[in-house]
Formats: sequence, structure tokens, C-alpha cells
Amino acid sequence: MFKIGIDVGGTFTDFVVVEDGQSPRYFKTPSTPQDPSEGVMVGLEDVAAGFELPLRELLDSTELVIHGTTVATNTLVERKGARVGLITTEGFRDLLEMREGLKEDRCNLRMTPLAPLVPRYLRLGVTERVKSDGSVHTPLDLGDLDRVLDALEEEDVEALAVCFLFSYLNPAHEQMAGERVRARFPGIYTSLSQEIIPQIKEFDRLSTTVINSYVGPVFSQYLSRLRQRLDPYRRVRDVLIMQSNGGVAPIEESMRQSVRAILSGPAGGVNAVAALGQQLGQAKTIAFDMGGTSTDISLVEQGVPHVTNEKFEAGWKIAVPMIDIHTLGAGGGSIARVDEGGILHVGPDSAGADPGPACYGKGGNDPTVTDANLVLGYLDPQNFLGGRAELNADFAEKAMEERIAGPLGISTVEAAYGVSRLVSTAIAEGIRLMSVQRGVDPREFSIMAFGGASGLQAGQIARQLQVEKVYIPAAPPVLAAFGMLSTDLKYDFSRSYPASLSTIDLGQVRTIIAGLEAQGRDKLKEQAVFVEEVEVLAAADMRYLDQVYEVTVPLLDLEQSDGAFLAEWESNFHRRYQELFSYRQQDQEVRLVTLRATVSGRLPRTAMPESLPLQGVAEAKRMRRCYFATWLDVPVYDIDSLSPGAEIKGPAILEADFTTVVVEAGDRVSMDRMGGLEILTGALPTRKRLRPWKPGRANALTR
Repeated sequence: MFKIGIDVGGTFTDFVVVEDGQSPRYFKTPSTPQDPSEGVMVGLEDVAAGFELPLRELLDSTELVIHGTTVATNTLVERKGARVGLITTEGFRDLLEMREGLKEDRCNLRMTPLAPLVPRYLRLGVTERVKSDGSVHTPLDLGDLDRVLDALEEEDVEALAVCFLFSYLNPAHEQMAGERVRARFPGIYTSLSQEIIPQIKEFDRLSTTVINSYVGPVFSQYLSRLRQRLDPYRRVRDVLIMQSNGGVAPIEESMRQSVRAILSGPAGGVNAVAALGQQLGQAKTIAFDMGGTSTDISLVEQGVPHVTNEKFEAGWKIAVPMIDIHTLGAGGGSIARVDEGGILHVGPDSAGADPGPACYGKGGNDPTVTDANLVLGYLDPQNFLGGRAELNADFAEKAMEERIAGPLGISTVEAAYGVSRLVSTAIAEGIRLMSVQRGVDPREFSIMAFGGASGLQAGQIARQLQVEKVYIPAAPPVLAAFGMLSTDLKYDFSRSYPASLSTIDLGQVRTIIAGLEAQGRDKLKEQAVFVEEVEVLAAADMRYLDQVYEVTVPLLDLEQSDGAFLAEWESNFHRRYQELFSYRQQDQEVRLVTLRATVSGRLPRTAMPESLPLQGVAEAKRMRRCYFATWLDVPVYDIDSLSPGAEIKGPAILEADFTTVVVEAGDRVSMDRMGGLEILTGALPTRKRLRPWKPGRANALTR
């Protein structure tokens, strides 16, 4: 039997195929942006051919297909979503534009206000009002609702979002409005805030609900086309869709809750890092995914990715649980420039795939990180992408000379070296800030690098962070697809219950958690997941009385006595607050805001095989002149020809079809039994080394 992980990216669609008892096999095919499902089917044909099977026989022998895609992400980022009509409480239609009353970057005086996803003339209020205690102040005026629906129908809206004040406490008005909308417009995509995110904070609910309706029609159409293409193959038509929280959900659920797939693709890569980290016994790992346009960073502890309950994507707030992924505008295509003050910058602008870096020879004149690495000798111009493309070193040198070296009055190679070091510094600083803001020290972590460009910069970045170890797994360009085979069915539920811990009704807390758990178990039963395979993790969003923002704390043992449970709960909050902000307010009143439950149904896992024999063979295929602060002749190794146990001292270059790894002077690299590369850096941490963590069943760490 086969299991297939599929990751649809903007340039390539990646496939990881696991056959019982065999090592994973990897496939790539060009994506088809006009209809990504077409590229998926072409890729499946390639997979079948690779196994010398007809497509039907391959899919009839497949027990699990998990699919991640950037369709929802790109729809939001490129603002190509549906024409949405917003129905809200009379007098509150401008909340979408007013946001939370502050700019996200409060010190940026030139920050341009973000254009709302729904223009003002499509944001309409209706007569109704629920008070802050959940009681009805003004009943819903159905005649007024019909008037609003008439107006939106005339504007040819493609989707509707309904978000009334305090509907998380009393959803009756939203439910009535939803019934009216669906009876009148049965085919229109509709999102009710009490279905999408029934929790406190009006802008969070409004923004998340609007995003769901904005991306939902496009994402749903894509999933419908994919299901139609797979419909003849009955065994795999119920493909599972990767979610932003690191779990998967069925197609129907993903259509209704499209906002939960915004980070569908990147979440797969972090899942893979978590799974490999457990397999390698690495307790703390930084997931480092560097591609052509950007770099994604995430933290994994005890085999569990950090999760956040609110995140800005393309400037819009999404308040559903998502893997905490921080994106930097630094990739292989990031453009280098010198500003009017003579300061060198790299990114966030990117040359993209077309025209791409100057060395692509497609008309691009801007020097990029890829051009810099080519000038430095790190890339082989004749063997780029395994010989599928050829790079023009003359174009790279010309762009670097005219745009960087000339204005700065330095040599071309010094300019390239500066660009390469600067992008590494920017990424290292991004990792440092992200980790410290989450209460952790990056020096206690290892780095797991994947993505096409990560191997070129990972060693530099680790040295700057004083990180001892970098791990580059086998087939890093398709790691996200591999991670999709290392996940579970997962549903997140929340309910706001504002209360002080000094007067809280713990019986009500347990009742709410039990209700959320029951919702999750019911959904899992629809997927034929047995109760014995279900895991429930409860958590609470909490804050001090005089603060606005919450800290999420796991609830580990709900069966304790009230006194013990409450004491542990409050102690865990103070401890977590101390970790994040380096102080605590022990005498302040602690308040509960929202209760959460994550209900997971375990799926079959795929692990990297460790069956390769230890031979220790490492023979350089040639020498190449590279620049490491001075010109050196360094050995170049073919990664595919290395055997487990092989050790190489830097400086050196390691190459595969889609990956180049730069080993700095003083670093040592070795291959393990899974075909992964472990780089030990020359700059070790000054802190006392921690004892290694042994993998086992871990509690979720919710950030």
C-alpha cells in the first residue's frame, strides 16, 4: 500500500510517496497556477510512471493522500479573493477599517493604511443588538436584513460574511441571519462568525470571518476541481487537506473553514522538522526554510511546534490556532541595493522567477543573493538544478559591479561577499528576535534547514547565533510534502468565558472543556477514527487584570481537586508569563478569557528509514575556487555519492540536484544513516550545554 504527500507551491508541486517497507521516493513537477489541480494529476501520472504502474493501479493501492497548498495563501496575499458583502450590527460596519485603533507598526510614520478586503459600500449594518452579558437588547429586524440582502444582491457579491456584536455569547441572531441568507442564496459562500471563531474580541472575529469568505470561494473551487479529478479513483477521492495548525481535515471541512488553511504549505515543513527532531532525539529545533523569495522560521520544542492563536498575514489578523511561522523577506532571489546614504540592503524585494536573478539571463539587471553566491563560487553555473538550468556568471558579475561594488567603491567579489553575509545576518537577527520574544534562547536549539537556498546560508547563520548544530535532511526541497505524512486529523475549538481565577466556577470550566471535546470526538467519528486513538489537549488564554493581551497556558490535569487544579493553573500562568516577559505580577488578579481544546485523531506516521549501511566514503569529485574572505581551492562533493559515516572538514561544497551546501572553514559535516547531513559549527555556544532530550510522548506547548 502507498501513502502520498502532495505540496503545491508556486513553482513546483512536490510529491513524497511511501510504499510499505520501502524508503520514501520523491517527485517534482511544474505547478499549473491557472488550475493547480491539473499539476497534481500530471504529477500523479509521473509518480505512477516512476513505479511502472498505471495511474489507476497506483491510486487503487493508496490508503492515504494528504495535500497542502498555497492557494488560500496566495489568494489573500495577492488580493485575488471573492467580492465579499459584510453584514454586521448597525453602526459597526467601519470596524473592519478602524481595526484595533492602532497601526501594527506604531513607530512607522509612513505606514500606508491597509485597504479593507471589503469596501465600505459593501459593508452594511442591520438593526439588532446583543448586550455584553448575552441578553438581547434589540431583536433582529428581518425586514431590515432583507433590505440589506437586496442591496448586496444588486452589487453581485460572490460571498457573504455575517458578524454581529457579542454573537459569541448569544449566536441566535447570527443563526437567524444565516438561515435567511442560505434560504435565499443557497449557492453563495457564507461565513457566520459564531461558526468560524466563537470567541471574544470583536475585530479578531470580524477579520477572521471576512478572510474566510474572501478566500473561501477560490479555495473551495480548487478543492472541488481536485475532488472531481480524483472522483474516478474512489479509494483516494477523500483526500485530506493540510491545515495551518499542523493537522489535517477532510475536503468538506476545509471548504467551510478555508481560513484555517492559510499556512497549509509551510505547516507541512514544520511538521517534518518536528517528526525528524523526535527521530533524531533533538528536543529543541529551529525550522529554517529558505526559498527563492522568503525565509520561514518556526520553533519546535519536545517534538511539538509552537502554536499561536492570532497572527497577521498580508496585513490581516487571523485569530485561529496556527503554527507560529515567522516569514522574512530574504531568499535566493532577494535584491541587493545601495541606498542614497551608501548603505547596503538585501531584500525584501525579490526578482522572483521571471525575470529572476541577473544570472538567469532572462533580462533581470538587479543583483540578488543567488548572483552573489555564484560570484563567490558556491554555485556551479553548469550544473544548476541538476543540469536543468545554466547560470551566466558574467551577468551576475556585471550586476554586482554596477549596482553594488561601484557605488561602494569595493571589488566585485567583496560586494558579493557582503551581500551573502548580510542576508545571513538579517535571517540570524530575525531568528534571534523571534525566539527571544517567545521566551527562549536560540543557542539552546539546533537548526534544521530545508528549502532550495537554505544550505548556502545555514552555516553562516548558525555561527552568528552560536548554534552548535545544523541538520539538513535528505531531499530538503520536498520536506514539506514529507511532513504531511507525519500529522494527524486535528480540530481546534474555543469558547470565551471571561472570569477571575479568584471567583471562577471550575465546574463550568470543566463543562465547557467537555463540550468542546465532545464536538471534536463527533467530528472524528465521521472519519472513522476510533475513540482509543483520540488525544485531547486543553488550554486557556489568560491575562493580568490591567492588561489587554493574553498568554496561552496548557491545562494538564482537569481531574484534580479544585484546590490543586486552581493552584497549578495559576502557577503555570505566572511561570509562562515570566518566561515570555522576564517578570510577573504575583499580586495582580489573574483572569481567564478563552478556553480551548484541540482534539486529534492519530493517523499512520511515516518516518525516515535508517537502513543505510555505514561505509564512511567521501570522495571529492573535483576542486573549485571559492571565496571565504580569501580565494581558496575547495573540494566539491556529490551528496548522492556520500555514504553514511562519511565526515568532511570545511571549507567544502556539497552538491545535489536541487541543493548546494556550503561548509565553512572550521566546520565539520557528516552523513547519518538516513542520508541527512549534520554540520557541527566551529563557533560553539558559551553557555553550559544541556543534557540531550530523549524522545517520547510530549505535552503540547502552545504559544
